Amino acid sequence: MADGAPRRPRDPAEVRHDWTPAEVEALFERPFMELVFEAAAVHRRRFDPSEIQRAQLLSVKTGGCAENCGYCSQSASFDTGLKASKLMDAEAVIAEARAARDGGADRFCMGAAWRELKDRDLPKLATMISGVKALGLETCATLGMLTPAQAAELKAAGLDYYNHNLDTGPEFYGQVVTTRTYQDRLDTLEYVRDAGLKTCCGGIVGMGETRKDRAGLLHALATLPKHPDSLPVNALVPVTGTPLGDRISRDGEIDPIEFVRTVAVARLVCPASVVRLSAGREGMSRELQALCFLAGANSIFVGGKLLTTPNPEEDEDFALFRDLDLRPMVAARSEG
Repeated sequence: MADGAPRRPRDPAEVRHDWTPAEVEALFERPFMELVFEAAAVHRRRFDPSEIQRAQLLSVKTGGCAENCGYCSQSASFDTGLKASKLMDAEAVIAEARAARDGGADRFCMGAAWRELKDRDLPKLATMISGVKALGLETCATLGMLTPAQAAELKAAGLDYYNHNLDTGPEFYGQVVTTRTYQDRLDTLEYVRDAGLKTCCGGIVGMGETRKDRAGLLHALATLPKHPDSLPVNALVPVTGTPLGDRISRDGEIDPIEFVRTVAVARLVCPASVVRLSAGREGMSRELQALCFLAGANSIFVGGKLLTTPNPEEDEDFALFRDLDLRPMVAARSEG
């Protein structure tokens, strides 16, 4: 473009990786109605607004985690009354996945409370993943930090997505967890991408962070070499006995309108990502969930539990889908 020539306005549905922190913060400051309207318009450019992806999450190894994430009931650092368990047998996990598929889920996510994956557990996990894949389900796992070789083995076993959240913005991160660094998380995401796996990566809001911290999280996601294929936005579920759970129970949870703002900004900065309305949905009103779908969320977890925290029952979700004229997403169409 010649110097002085008028610049063509950017398409708001364009996938960009050059967002600045100031630009993301400015989105949060936009009038609420304008923000949600633009997010809804971008969403319609990329997805059918009446389709919602349905996934189910199973804790395949619960408790005893060496990380000290301040929100987590599964950390060995906190007394939350949760009893640790060993890695489930593959046959039991496959049976749970079959029930999830028969209940309408099209993606099955397996979560293990580990700081990092150990090579000794890979054979059992490979059997688990390949068995779930054989049921016709998309497969997702969250197993802590990985090495490049481990990511490649998970891919070979049939894993489609790997979940590894950034949790929050880099400036607030040290107030959430100190047993691994932000760069550790970014490194695992790099190994996952290099192995050809799709990424599931988002964060948690309502942990006492500021709006600038929420913008920092979304800026970090929007400037990754490839945007997350799946982007979960979690509302903190306060767990008694965890530092953040006790603090938020005292100070109050995130404002619902601010939560919708976060979903809308996520849709604008990562327009091709499937944005999941994730943890905390059990405590949200039907009206708040509807606003989140309007603002660009198009994925939920179904089933009665998310790892160790409650989730709306399936009959409640069925009624919500019916009343909002929503239907299951046949296949995620994330790109870019």
